[in-house]
Amino acid sequence: MNRKKKVKQTLLKKAKKANAKLRHSNKPKYISKADRALLEQTEASESPSQPEGPNEVASKVASEEPGDKA
Repeated sequence: MNRKKKVKQTLLKKAKKANAKLRHSNKPKYISKADRALLEQTEASESPSQPEGPNEVASKVASEEPGDKA
């Protein structure tokens, strides 16, 4: 009985692994923090000509202090 059980377990294990390879996850591929920073840096350098919205301009003006300008 134990031999039959062991054979059945090994066959089920192989079948489970084969099915796992066929199934694909909907989860996006992991991108490391360093790669994300690099992508962000290249995107920022490629498209600096995008117009700024009024909220972005207001936040930049508010963050600057009058004594900072030289």
